Amino acid sequence: MNRIILALASLSILSFVSPATSDPSKYRGIPATAPVVKASVAADGKKDASFDKFLEELYDDADLKQADLSFDVFKRAAVGYYNLKDLGKLNKNKNLLTVIDFGKPSREKRLWIIDLNKKKVLYHSLVAHGRGSGDDRAVKFSNVENSHMSSLGFYVTKSTYTGKHGLSLKMEGLDRNHNTNAYQRAIVVHAADYVSESFVKQHGRLGRSHGCPALPPDINAQVVQLIKDGTCLYIDAAHANYQSAFLSPDKAIKSFEAQIMQRQAEMLSK
Repeated sequence: MNRIILALASLSILSFVSPATSDPSKYRGIPATAPVVKASVAADGKKDASFDKFLEELYDDADLKQADLSFDVFKRAAVGYYNLKDLGKLNKNKNLLTVIDFGKPSREKRLWIIDLNKKKVLYHSLVAHGRGSGDDRAVKFSNVENSHMSSLGFYVTKSTYTGKHGLSLKMEGLDRNHNTNAYQRAIVVHAADYVSESFVKQHGRLGRSHGCPALPPDINAQVVQLIKDGTCLYIDAAHANYQSAFLSPDKAIKSFEAQIMQRQAEMLSK
């Protein structure tokens, strides 16, 4: 992390031209725009590389490979997280990222809750998909009411309530055409008896919900209380039709830079 902070600090210098050299046309034989363009391209490329390096180190430090989370899935989730952070949609006091990989079968643990500050997996759990999405594997997804399918993409967690499944967590879907009907479909995090190792042993797979990411009853309350009120939840799957504006790395890198520069300032002030 310290290496990345120093790298970005030096890169930030490339974003500016000093007063003494602010007019490149003063140098004979050198086109006025060439040095600035080249420096800008070089800086952008190095920032991209620094961001990728940061994600790789975070992935390694949090032991996400050992937790069986694909780096590609994690990278997509993290890019979206930093985009949402840049847009001010996430709780500044919580640095949690919940990832669900519906590319995995239901009999495997496919939900991870990651503390990005502590670089630690807090929960790694089973999670059910919607009955309309498939049996052991979720292969179809929908944003349509009464489809009973799961919905892909980025969500921001909202408030809790107590319903027929006990303590439950509302979510706002942010990806147009993919999950923006989550509220009206009542797609929430809740407990279900059919989400357990014993159910898998008996049936070869988990039971299925009406589209909600359902959790084991023994951890549901703790998870809901942990991730409520403005944290990022991302649902991934190998699905060709899924596209999201939140997967663009440009704004994510800006948010990442701001975080790194803040940490640099904190280090220098000590």
